Amino acid sequence: MTQDAEIKYFTLEEVKVHDGKQDPKVWFIYKDSVYDVTDYLDDHPGGGDLITEYAGRDATKGFDDFGHSSDAKKQLKCYKIGEIVEEQRKGKKKNPTKVAAGGPTVKTVSPEKPPASCVNIVTCGLCG
Repeated sequence: MTQDAEIKYFTLEEVKVHDGKQDPKVWFIYKDSVYDVTDYLDDHPGGGDLITEYAGRDATKGFDDFGHSSDAKKQLKCYKIGEIVEEQRKGKKKNPTKVAAGGPTVKTVSPEKPPASCVNIVTCGLCG
């Protein structure tokens, strides 16, 4: 039996505020998912400035153009905090969502398989 997972949905306007300037948090969008990478800025191999260049906006093209490794893409999953609302997505449409009053849109779903935890990803990377 799987537990319901709560997915948060954000508008482009909500993400835009988290640019490291208006707000100390640094969020960006990658393939219609929203990531809070604030705690990763100092650890990024290319420096935090490369990330803050895309803070508050869609970083998909820049991330893909750089040619990040599969390990980098796995690590990125650890920072996912939600997704862009359906009507503002650039990618394929998903199930409709309802807007929650006074906050981000929330949808409850039953995942087919539980998401991998960051600990599992790190452990797998250490095991070779």
